[in-house]
Amino acid sequence: MKNFSLSLYAFHLCHTFTELPGEVVADAKLLWENLVKVGETSLTFVGLKDLRSKLICYQNNIYDPKRQQGRKTEWLTDVGSLDLGSLPTTEGFKINANLQPFLLNDTYAVDLTLVAESPNIPIDIPQLQHFKPSSLLPSHIQASLGQTLWIYGEVDPNENCDVLAEKLAIALLAGTNLNPVRTQQGELFGSLLFEYQAPDPNEPENPAKQCHILILINNSQAATATLAEAAYNWLLNLLCSYHKILYIYQLARQRYREARIIYSELEKNIQEFNKLISKNPTQLSALKSLMGTIPKKSFDYARCLQDLQTHHTAIITNINNYTICLEKIQSINNSNSPQFWQDFINKDCQKWQQQIQTDINYLIPGQELFVQLVDTIRGIVETQQAESDRSLERTVQVLGIAFGGGAIVSGVVTGHIDKPFAPINFKYPIHPLVSSLLWSFLATACFWWIAWQVTKRKWR
Repeated sequence: MKNFSLSLYAFHLCHTFTELPGEVVADAKLLWENLVKVGETSLTFVGLKDLRSKLICYQNNIYDPKRQQGRKTEWLTDVGSLDLGSLPTTEGFKINANLQPFLLNDTYAVDLTLVAESPNIPIDIPQLQHFKPSSLLPSHIQASLGQTLWIYGEVDPNENCDVLAEKLAIALLAGTNLNPVRTQQGELFGSLLFEYQAPDPNEPENPAKQCHILILINNSQAATATLAEAAYNWLLNLLCSYHKILYIYQLARQRYREARIIYSELEKNIQEFNKLISKNPTQLSALKSLMGTIPKKSFDYARCLQDLQTHHTAIITNINNYTICLEKIQSINNSNSPQFWQDFINKDCQKWQQQIQTDINYLIPGQELFVQLVDTIRGIVETQQAESDRSLERTVQVLGIAFGGGAIVSGVVTGHIDKPFAPINFKYPIHPLVSSLLWSFLATACFWWIAWQVTKRKWR
């Protein structure tokens, strides 16, 4: 292959809706720091090692995101693209590197492109390892939104491009546990475009750890390089939207699973509530304990639902952005683009968008059920508490009347008893104190019975 290039397009979230203006996510600088590590360990370009000194978001090699605020350009440098220098190879030619850093709204984007020093130098499969592709894989770059490795090369018309693309994809991932699988094939700017996916075996559903590979082979001497340069900004933004859509959908599915777990716990709470009501409906402590656990679950459930609604809005926005980019690319390429790029919008994106909306529709009744359960328990607890308070008030009132009346009678009787009471033939006379207590007890019981009968009508 001649005019060979290997490009890394990586996208990393800088800030989200939850951060205040001017704030960034905790690991916002990870993309730049990992690129510097690559420069220090494998692709030892001088400019890559010193990348921090070239970026606007750094000051004295210290990350300072406030410096990127208010910029009228997406560039994160004052000089545009960065020439990182060159590295010699054991086969006598040098590899040149160029880096373009951007801030695309809320996302850091980087284009790191490696080329042979002369477009006429042929690059075969074994020579691909001089470009150290393993250092550009997701495990090293760790871009939160994902990345794409893009290979471009020009070959003779009689070259078997299918076989060549397969060999290139395998060579890119040599020495790793990733296995490339061809997913799509089409044409872009007059050249053959092959798409490969290599998911991480440990996290196959995580798009950030998936290696996305695009191989563009020019076997017809088409003006592919010129057209790609004219469409550069749209290609970059299309890839950014593509990775964002995958990232958002993954977050949405994760939040839906979390909501389902909370909902299953709610079902258990409902069963526990039914048991309490059927066994002992007056057991206030158990009902209060149950009600104490539900509000937090209800809040977590509401957060999941809110996040799903946010993801639904975000995926629609990025689908629209992707569509705009694709239309711009088509206008540069005589209304042509890879069919699988169009299918991505019409099939995958629409399916995912509808899936998120369906998840939201399923979860909304659950939120209402949370509210109804809390209101029902609260109503029962408040009713029983009120009845308990009324019963206590009545008891206090009755006892007050009884003891008060008994005390009055006791005082009156005591004043008239001045000698022991001795019934006929009773050997031991009754002491006046005992008589007083006896009359007091009888009076208290009498007043208690009268008060109880009177208040019974009042508290019905």
